[in-house]
Amino acid sequence: MKKLSLLLSVCLSLICASVSCASGTVKIGALFAVTGPASFLGEPEKRTLELLVKEANEKGGINGQKLEAVIYDTGGDATKAVQLATKLIKDDKVSVIIGPSTTGESMAVIPVAEKEKIPLISCAAGIKITDPVKHWVFKTPANDHVAAEKILNYMATKKQKSIALLTVTDGFGASGREQIKALAKQKGFSIVADEVYGPKDTDMTAQLTKIRGIKPDSIICWGTNPGPAVITKNVKQLGIKTPLYMSHGVASKKYIELAGADAAEGVMLPAGKLAIYDALPKSDSQYKLLKEYDHSYKKAYGTEASTFGGYAYDAFLLATGAIKKSGSTPEQIRTGIEHAHKLVSISGVFTMTSKDHNGLDLSAFEMVRIVKGDWLLIK
Repeated sequence: MKKLSLLLSVCLSLICASVSCASGTVKIGALFAVTGPASFLGEPEKRTLELLVKEANEKGGINGQKLEAVIYDTGGDATKAVQLATKLIKDDKVSVIIGPSTTGESMAVIPVAEKEKIPLISCAAGIKITDPVKHWVFKTPANDHVAAEKILNYMATKKQKSIALLTVTDGFGASGREQIKALAKQKGFSIVADEVYGPKDTDMTAQLTKIRGIKPDSIICWGTNPGPAVITKNVKQLGIKTPLYMSHGVASKKYIELAGADAAEGVMLPAGKLAIYDALPKSDSQYKLLKEYDHSYKKAYGTEASTFGGYAYDAFLLATGAIKKSGSTPEQIRTGIEHAHKLVSISGVFTMTSKDHNGLDLSAFEMVRIVKGDWLLIK
C-alpha cells in the first residue's frame, strides 16, 4: 500500500507539473514610466494592463490560474528601472516582465532579464532591444527601421529626395537617426542636414533656422514628446513650409494637444492602425480587436485608447497566449512567445521566431496626416 501510495503521489505531482497545477496565481511584472517626461507612454500602458488583468480574472483567469499584475513606476529612469526589475524577480517572484516604456530603460534592464532567465517584453521601439536577438527579450512596438522605411517609401512617391534630420539625443532618437541614415543611403535619398536636440530642450529654432536655409525637400523629426511638439510649434513660428514628418513615437492625440492643432496641421507620420481603425475596412484582421480595445478603454477611463497602451496590450496577449499553450513558468512563457504565429494584436500581426523577437513588418503601420486636430489615413 505504501508503494502504491507513493506511486500515486509521484503521478499526481507529474500531472500537476505538466499543467502548471492549473491553479494558483501567475504574477506578471510590469515596469512603466507612469510619471515623468515619458508618462504619456507609461500611464496608458499601466491602465491597459490593469484593465486586461481584471477582464481575464473575471473570466476565470488563464488555464484556471488567476493573474496578478505587479506594476512599478520607473519615472522613465534607467537606473530605477534596473532596481525595480531586480525587485520584481527577487522579491515578487514574477514569471514575466512587461516593459519598460522607453528604449534607454529597456537596454538597461536587458542584462538583468538575461541573467535571471525571466522573459522581458519591452514596450519600447529601439531596434537594438531585439537586434541582435537575446534569448529572453522580446518587444511589441515595430522596429524603428520599419517606421523609417514607411516614411521613406511614402516620400519616394512624392519625389522628396533631400532630407533634413532633427533627432533627440536619447536611445530612441539615436536608434532612429541610425536607421534613417542607413535606409536613406540604400534608397538613394540624401541627408542634407543632421541636427540633434536634447530631451529637455525647450526651443529648437536654431536648428530649424539652419535647416530652413538649406531648403530640403522634407524634414524628419525623431523623438517622443515634448520635444517633437516644441519643434512643430517652432516650424510654424518660423514660417517653414517644408513637409514635416514625425516618428511613430508621437502617434497619440497627446502630441496634437501639446503642439496645437493649428501648428500640427499637415504633419505626417507612420502610426499603428489603432489611431485610424474606424477608417479601416471591417474585413481587416485587426479591426474587431482595435474597436473592442478602444471601447473598453473609453468605458473604463473616459478617454480613447492610445497606440502606446496598445504596446502593453500586445505584451499581455503574447504572455497569456504563451501561458495557455506552453505553461506558466518563465521558460515555458519564453518558449511560447517565441512560437507566437500570426497573433492578431493591436500593433499588428505577430509572428515570432528564434531569429526575430519583434515579429512585425511594414503592415504594422499606416501613413497618416494630421487634419483639423485628427488623424487622416493617407491612401
